[in-house]
Amino acid sequence: MVHSAVFFDLDKTVIAKSSALAFGRPFYRDGLITRSDVLKAAYAQLVFLIAGANEQQMAGLRDYMAKLCTGWRVDQVRQIVSETLHDLIDPYIYAEAAALIEEHKAQGRHVHLVSSSGEEMVTPIGDLLGVDGVIATRMVVDDGRYTGDVEFYAAGPNKAVAVRELAERHGYRLEDCYAYSDSITDAPLLETVGHPHAVNPDRALRRLAIERNWPTLAFRHPISLRRRWAKVQPVAVPAAVAVGVGLAAVVGLIWYGRRRRARTAATTTA
Repeated sequence: MVHSAVFFDLDKTVIAKSSALAFGRPFYRDGLITRSDVLKAAYAQLVFLIAGANEQQMAGLRDYMAKLCTGWRVDQVRQIVSETLHDLIDPYIYAEAAALIEEHKAQGRHVHLVSSSGEEMVTPIGDLLGVDGVIATRMVVDDGRYTGDVEFYAAGPNKAVAVRELAERHGYRLEDCYAYSDSITDAPLLETVGHPHAVNPDRALRRLAIERNWPTLAFRHPISLRRRWAKVQPVAVPAAVAVGVGLAAVVGLIWYGRRRRARTAATTTA
């Protein structure tokens, strides 16, 4: 029996971008989001950046996310993610995180991703990384469509609750477990294990890490797993993937629009 496990936050810890933001462009292209959604998402993202660990604001983001995806066909979203996963996610995986995952697995520990992004989005990313499981937000689906309800929101203290439940099921000794995150919102998760690590920490988490004498790591080198593993073994591509949708998907359109305007301006100047 494996008695030790490792829990990695996803965004800015394992990958150098938001996992949900990454799919904003294809969601817009396929008509899942509109221009009016962009303005609402811009405001919600601003609130998120300012509020930080404020649980009330996090709950507001959760509710907005649920309302946004109400009625979306799950199979359509699955197709979008399956077609774009390797182009939008694979090149942004931190080499340092991939190496740590391999090291922990070589030492016999189970590795799990713990993310507030949708479960069906995080699962294919986990498959890409070769982890043992994921803890993520679960949306309610009825007759193939999202209902607008959230079954489980994997954020803040809920991450710690889910980790403790998983540890009980699998017999993990939490004092022997490891956790990695960049955000103060994951302080409850880090406090749950015996070996917490701050990765690319925000200011609040950096202060807490200093106070608690937690190791602080800097991940700086995104690299495609296909390139990294090409000389060792082929990367398995999952035959089918699904995605839990969220607020950050539409915010991705903001990034895309700004980048497109910047390219247009550069072309005009030239």
